[in-house]
Amino acid sequence: MQIDKSQILELLRSQGKQDQVSEADSQLPDQVDPERDSGLLQKFGLDPQMIIGLITKGGGGGPLGGLGKMLGG
Repeated sequence: MQIDKSQILELLRSQGKQDQVSEADSQLPDQVDPERDSGLLQKFGLDPQMIIGLITKGGGGGPLGGLGKMLGG
């Protein structure tokens, strides 16, 4: 399961973590796999299981399911 890095950056912004966006942008791959990249996500205060849950359970259409809805998409 892959998520575009821009969606992760938007999630950080939506959580008020502006100071971490630039660092995350330089460290995360373009396509983030929450399981493979769990250590990096946790470094930025993101729970990989929460992200997976938002994608798989969220519905709301679109490729990101609930994450898209959470981000206002």
